[in-house]
Amino acid sequence: MTALGWPDLLAMFGHFLVLSLLSVGGAITTAPEMHRYLVTQQGWLTDLQFSASIAIAQAAPGPNVLFVAVMGWTIAGPLGALVTMVGILLPSTVLSLTAGRWGQQRRNTRGVRAFTGGMAPLTIGLMLATGWLLAEPFLSTPDHRWGAAVMIGVTMAVMLRTRISPMWLVGLGAVVGAFGGA
Repeated sequence: MTALGWPDLLAMFGHFLVLSLLSVGGAITTAPEMHRYLVTQQGWLTDLQFSASIAIAQAAPGPNVLFVAVMGWTIAGPLGALVTMVGILLPSTVLSLTAGRWGQQRRNTRGVRAFTGGMAPLTIGLMLATGWLLAEPFLSTPDHRWGAAVMIGVTMAVMLRTRISPMWLVGLGAVVGAFGGA
């Protein structure tokens, strides 16, 4: 855990405020930018800590946005968790409530229908970028390359062809990882 001063905490808060407005499809879609800022630019987290924060929060019950709190906690303890969570939740919550009410009143207009239809490809692209960011360290390591590629293929096939809960796939990944398969 790093002891951050107020300027760093305010900078992190501001960064998460901006990310909140970009998190179409959930906070996880901004993980590549979080990685760039927290790992590459600031050096507050390692690649392993970043990936572990997402994995821990995704495996835990509750909303998937909890990975933001885990990252904040890892960086600066309880204050870091508070700063990152308020930063990621405040703008998107206010915007969602305001836009939701406005859009509900105008849901049958051409502009609102076009906007909601156009957001689907954006959300899918952001999710693919997040998936690549999380998989790339394993795919580039010779010891894990094939196991990771197989797990990615199995996950994609199961998600596209069945209605099985993704939690079963998380469990399968944990078992494969525990035995050194990926």
